[in-house]
Amino acid sequence: MAEIKIIGTAHVSQASVDEVRNAIEEYHPDVVAIELDPSRFAALKRQAADPSVKDVLEVKNFNTLLVQWLLAYLQRKIGLDVGVEPGAEMKVAIEEAEKRTIPIALVDRDIRITLLRFWNSLGFFGKIKMGWALVLSIAEVDNGQEIDIESLKDQDVIDMVMEEFRKFSPSGAHALIDERDAYIAHQLVLLKAQRPEGKILAVVGAGHRQGIDGYLANPKTLPPFNTLTAEPRSFPWGKIFGFAVTGLFAFLLAAIWFSGVGFGVLFEAFIFWVVIHGVLSGLFVLLAGGHPYSALACFCVAWMTSLNPMLQAGWVGAYVEARVRQPPLTDFRKIYETESLTEMAKVPLFKVVLVAALGNLGSILGTVLYFIFLFPLLGIDPAQVISQGVQNMAAWISGLI
Repeated sequence: MAEIKIIGTAHVSQASVDEVRNAIEEYHPDVVAIELDPSRFAALKRQAADPSVKDVLEVKNFNTLLVQWLLAYLQRKIGLDVGVEPGAEMKVAIEEAEKRTIPIALVDRDIRITLLRFWNSLGFFGKIKMGWALVLSIAEVDNGQEIDIESLKDQDVIDMVMEEFRKFSPSGAHALIDERDAYIAHQLVLLKAQRPEGKILAVVGAGHRQGIDGYLANPKTLPPFNTLTAEPRSFPWGKIFGFAVTGLFAFLLAAIWFSGVGFGVLFEAFIFWVVIHGVLSGLFVLLAGGHPYSALACFCVAWMTSLNPMLQAGWVGAYVEARVRQPPLTDFRKIYETESLTEMAKVPLFKVVLVAALGNLGSILGTVLYFIFLFPLLGIDPAQVISQGVQNMAAWISGLI
């Protein structure tokens, strides 16, 4: 029967690099299984073709891409502080296996699917919470807070970190950790079946080792493989919210018109909608370091896109930003090589994605503030206006019927 040996590593640990090298030399595996998917494998070997700005704009997963870049920056920053390149242990596993002509198995799930499932699992407030936690983590690392990398391989420390992450975001932990434990275990079970007499050395992050061991000890507990690979189809809360906003806005304008307070009040209500969305969306684009043309574009379209759930102001701003900045193909790799957030913020492609994210955020904030401040700004009683407007509308509709 095939034998599986699992090494749990810290991704920016020199000790893990040495452990992987020694294990391959001493264990003489028939297969080296590594916690990578084909795209990350190609990127690690510098064989991947960088996506163009057109590819980035067409996919439109700006928030997911932004989180991916910030997570990569955080890992790289920690690696720079301890003198080890992120993923160095995976690179050594590849080099040692190729040197000995040992087959390599890529056993991790597609990073794109993992990030999509992770991001979609968080919900609106979960995304805000996760984004804030990521910003705080980067700030701590940038301020020179020391991290004991080797302790991240200690099982007690791993258990504590995992428990805290599950408390912070149960659904996020499920997508990032539990599902990948199961996916990797599925791949190892398949390798074991293909090589009944072989030896398999699996190199995975220390946080996955316990979960994988549990599944390998009892493969019947593995969830169906197809449930781990499907792209997420979350309930379209965003579109429902968008249609609800459109309906509420139309209802308020109709109520104001039929209430008899006058066309001037109705006009003010509409202008307030246009101005607050345009100003906030444009301002957030400028805060992102976007070009004034991009801010102007968001200012002009935010009032319309906030009424159309199929379109977002940040997307328009990103297209304009891309046309003005014209990011070169090298920008994608440059983002992963920056050593500070200030340096990253200067990369044109990063500006394009940040403009999209913050332009949308400004527009959403505009919608929230509109419904909070509309009636105080107009100086009218909302209960009276809406009640009178509904009564008059009902009478008008009855007259038509």
